[in-house]
Amino acid sequence: MPKYNLPGPKSAEYMKMSDQYEGGATSRQQPFVWDHAEGVRIWDVDGNEYIDWTSGVLVTNVGHCHPHHVEAIQQQVARLMNPYDFPTPERVTYAKRLVEITPPNLDACFMVTTGSEATEAAMRMAKRFTGKHEIISFYGGFHGRTGMAMAAAGKQGTKFRYGPTLTGHIQSPFPYCYRCPFDLEPGKCGNKCLSFLDLVVKTQSTGAIAAVITEPYQGGAGFIFPPEGWLTQLQTWCQEHEVLFILDEVQASFGRTGKMFAAEHEDLRPNFLPLGKGIGSGIPTSALLTEKRIMAEFERGEASSTTGGNPVSCAAAHAVLDIFEKENLVENSRKMGEYMKGRLQELQAKSKYLGDVRGMGLVIGMEFVKDKETKEPAPEIMWQVIDTCATEGLCCGAVGFYGNVIRVAPPLVISQADAEESCDIMERVVLGLG
Repeated sequence: MPKYNLPGPKSAEYMKMSDQYEGGATSRQQPFVWDHAEGVRIWDVDGNEYIDWTSGVLVTNVGHCHPHHVEAIQQQVARLMNPYDFPTPERVTYAKRLVEITPPNLDACFMVTTGSEATEAAMRMAKRFTGKHEIISFYGGFHGRTGMAMAAAGKQGTKFRYGPTLTGHIQSPFPYCYRCPFDLEPGKCGNKCLSFLDLVVKTQSTGAIAAVITEPYQGGAGFIFPPEGWLTQLQTWCQEHEVLFILDEVQASFGRTGKMFAAEHEDLRPNFLPLGKGIGSGIPTSALLTEKRIMAEFERGEASSTTGGNPVSCAAAHAVLDIFEKENLVENSRKMGEYMKGRLQELQAKSKYLGDVRGMGLVIGMEFVKDKETKEPAPEIMWQVIDTCATEGLCCGAVGFYGNVIRVAPPLVISQADAEESCDIMERVVLGLG
């Protein structure tokens, strides 16, 4: 018997209200309405309790409503909320902390508000600095929903019927090895996705490439990780072609992959590092790390943000770094990620519908298929799993190029006991499919 009968009466009432007044533009979720949360636990408006595998959407890395985080925000709200571009102690000291912990070539920090704003700023600055107008991105990529970010998207769903998009955007295949775009064997392809980039440039570029933008792993496309060393080779390609390298870590940063920044796995030195989501752990905050030599080209006032770097956001972001330092969350992400990925790969071997399990740290994708031989995507099976998990007390969500991937991304504070309990729930549900 299911643990909960969903939606509960209060959730049903709010969901009906949402349908009436919000217009349905938001994404499909499990059938309950959040009320409050703490650590890795969520309670809905009907009092039902869940373990969280979403972190919102890979945001609340330090856990929901961490006491130090809450206290820092409360104290700052009572002092000062928005001076626009006037410097504040919170902003300048946070910029210093970010510069000190990111790759050593990144010595300038520009604070903004959303991930889209950070990626847009990176592409805009790359064009301004180089005097060139073309941006290369990759199939499956997601960099936000604003104009330039949408043009860089590698998935039709992000820009469907919003055209025409901005010109000057060139796209190339990303190494989605479970579904190789060239139908080659993983490990035997000769790094085709990288070598093909030369042909893409020769056939599509006008010779005015400003930058390449990529995620360390593709989030929206289904937690797709390139082969080890691919990002290093892409960085080398950028250097050889005198093209700026934008590593979009809006989702991947702040411990999510088992390193503070995903760039650390291969000691990368991007020219731009957009950060977001986990940076504020629930308070809207983002930042763009870049190089002073690039920023030096800009006039005063050429780049500013109404709420970017406001003292409340910066106080929240300071608290996030404090918690990381005190609670060793990066190591916990690595350790719990290894355990959960192992458990889910064991489940993959037992299930005829779970085609692939991939991930790094506490970002893991479970890709569902109708048949493991044909790999035909099975979003309907995935949603059956997601909805059943909700009735068992597990909160999870969907991503994927084909809409068939469950995202496993709990807050980085997850304990061994919570990891075991949540994996037990997922195992029961998936094996219950037959």
